[in-house]
Amino acid sequence: MLASAAGLLGFYLLFSAVPVYVGDGFGAGMATGALMLGTMLLELLAPRLLERFGYRAVLAGGLVLLGAPALALPLSSGLSSELPLVLGVCLLRGGGLGVLVVAGTAMVAELVPAAGRARALGVYGVAVGVPSVLGLPLGLWAGERFGYELLFVVAGLVPLAGLPAVLGLPYLRGASREPGGTAVLGGGLVGPVIVFGAVTLATGVVVTFLPLAAAPGTAAVALLAQSVLTPAARWWVGRSGRRGLLGAAVVAVAAGTGMLAWSASAVAVVAGMTLFGIGFGLAQNLTLTAMFERGPSGRVSALWNLAYDAGMGAGALGVGVVIGWFGYAAAFLLVAVLVLATLPLARRAGAPRVTAPA
Repeated sequence: MLASAAGLLGFYLLFSAVPVYVGDGFGAGMATGALMLGTMLLELLAPRLLERFGYRAVLAGGLVLLGAPALALPLSSGLSSELPLVLGVCLLRGGGLGVLVVAGTAMVAELVPAAGRARALGVYGVAVGVPSVLGLPLGLWAGERFGYELLFVVAGLVPLAGLPAVLGLPYLRGASREPGGTAVLGGGLVGPVIVFGAVTLATGVVVTFLPLAAAPGTAAVALLAQSVLTPAARWWVGRSGRRGLLGAAVVAVAAGTGMLAWSASAVAVVAGMTLFGIGFGLAQNLTLTAMFERGPSGRVSALWNLAYDAGMGAGALGVGVVIGWFGYAAAFLLVAVLVLATLPLARRAGAPRVTAPA
């Protein structure tokens, strides 16, 4: 928790600040694109890295990649001539994020007995959720208030400060293969992946387009409510042990997204994002718990995080075309229908898997 929280706080301090620092739409888009490219590439490689080097080394490497490259950003002036440096830093930091989120989540599954895994993942969800609530607004404020050069140095040192926590972890390696030789997408993993992918697709749409569809103040309040309620719901469902709520999570996400079609109403937007935040938090914990019951921790964590990032990217890119043709209201309603279509899968995927006695 300490290592992951330190790494993610450093990440979120610069997540929105770097695009603002670059200063133009093209450069900002390239910076975010390089960041997500690095994340997805290393998420794909993370299971192999865990098998070869173990969790401690991979977690430490993720923290170094998140921190050290940021210390080079003060060398950039933010002008277009310095864009290659910014993009290189973003690519490396994205790689650090990719291995950190995979290794951190998988390590929780390795350290905690199966009976307490949902609760542990709920607590861990708070540890990785709080940095986004604090880091996103703090990074933008600090960059304007104290200058981006100082922000870059601080954001580079914060992940490195998490390295001592890694030393307290036991030495473990990722499983080289799933027992019984079952493929990673076998054993009932497809259903949870599809459900979570649909939920994160909606997340990408909401986070990207709600600030454009609603009044700025309304969107800010609504997104704050969502960012607070998501880790809270993830923690609550893990602590309560209620495993049959994945269908309810899908309904909440679909209903919340659909309510955003009435973006002119502040009440509808805030209420919709409240439902969305609760459903998203429930879905995070329940899909991850279900997947850990069906596959090896390192590969399951990589697959879950890939579904997260790919769903968000697909939502932002694909639905952007729909918005251009039909507008925001139709796009939000379409996404709500897509999420709701996964309800039958969610009901099956959310049921605890029972293993026959030997």
